[in-house]
Amino acid sequence: MVKENTFSAGEYVVYPTHGVGKITSISKDKIAGQELELIAVHFDKDRMTLRVPMAKAKNSGLRKLSTKTTMDSALDTLRTKAKAKRTMWSRRALEYEAKINSGDVVAIAEVVRDLYRSGDAVSEQSYSERQIYELALDRLSGELAAVDKIEPSEAQMKVNTILTEG
Repeated sequence: MVKENTFSAGEYVVYPTHGVGKITSISKDKIAGQELELIAVHFDKDRMTLRVPMAKAKNSGLRKLSTKTTMDSALDTLRTKAKAKRTMWSRRALEYEAKINSGDVVAIAEVVRDLYRSGDAVSEQSYSERQIYELALDRLSGELAAVDKIEPSEAQMKVNTILTEG
């Protein structure tokens, strides 16, 4: 039987609540008397290392980087018309945060698209709306950078270009 989620040291992965990180090691450690296989994932941006038990990796949402096809689908989402929702901001904010924390790159792209404001319209955004937008943009461009093997700033420029053309 082959494990469907085989990870290896040195590869980039996505953890839903932290974004893109690099696996620094996979080791067996004894914790509370039990031997566990742990995946150590380092997040440069946060200067943090997270250790995830291999057995819990799938349930925690740890996944390999998106494929080029999935990333293209996410970028295509940015080109579509924003969905205007009439629900209260607090409810929409919870939905947006859930999409971001799902780790699904297409769902994150939907948040970026829906909260994007051009030029002077940025000043109309509330602080919390701007924060959620920035978080989604950061996660999307972080994964795009890892998939395309470019700098995060270049990925962010690519996303902004797509949004301004739309």
